[in-house]
Amino acid sequence: MNFFDINNIFFELLGVKMSYVEFYATFTGLVAVILSVRENVWSWVLGLVNVALAFVMFYQIQLYPDMFLQIFFFITNIIGFWQWKFPKEQEANIHNELKISQLSPRQFGVYSLVGLVCTALLGTFAKNLSELIPELFSKPSAFPYMDSFTTIMSIFATFLLIRKKVEAWWMWLAIDIISTYMYFVKEVKLYSLLYAVFCVIALLGAINWTKEYRKTI
Repeated sequence: MNFFDINNIFFELLGVKMSYVEFYATFTGLVAVILSVRENVWSWVLGLVNVALAFVMFYQIQLYPDMFLQIFFFITNIIGFWQWKFPKEQEANIHNELKISQLSPRQFGVYSLVGLVCTALLGTFAKNLSELIPELFSKPSAFPYMDSFTTIMSIFATFLLIRKKVEAWWMWLAIDIISTYMYFVKEVKLYSLLYAVFCVIALLGAINWTKEYRKTI
């Protein structure tokens, strides 16, 4: 059986079957996020492996907006590595890497408004994918609007993370709470557990980055 097949079971624990692709997507994702909280630039490199595995998994469980999002993540992982590792001189910390900063209230408001509008547009598109391209998407999109919200806000949060903005972690916290629910319902329960852990990590990231930012002002 194909290694990347969601039905290719790696192990079963407490009645929950775990495929190879879900297990390794979960593991690489968890380590990459932990490294991000610690401001470790190599989190972006491990992230490349994570998004490739997640792309394959999301296609098979019909979370199409999440699937398309992995293409974006692949590109931004490369950009993120470069931004953190080689910042402009005025944006560098004592380790000569990008320092933590914060959005203005106006900037945060604009991000939020645009995110909600884009969610409505993408959700409508995702809802009709199986009718627009039935040859490729034979099943209807699961949770089109909820999935679209996490997709759009993940894009924004990623850009904020690339720029080391404190608000990135608050956005990730909201995204992770919703994602935990979606993945649990779609029976990828280890990935759901991963996102429950991400909720804790995102909260810790927000707290830690806020402390670090306040040291610089």
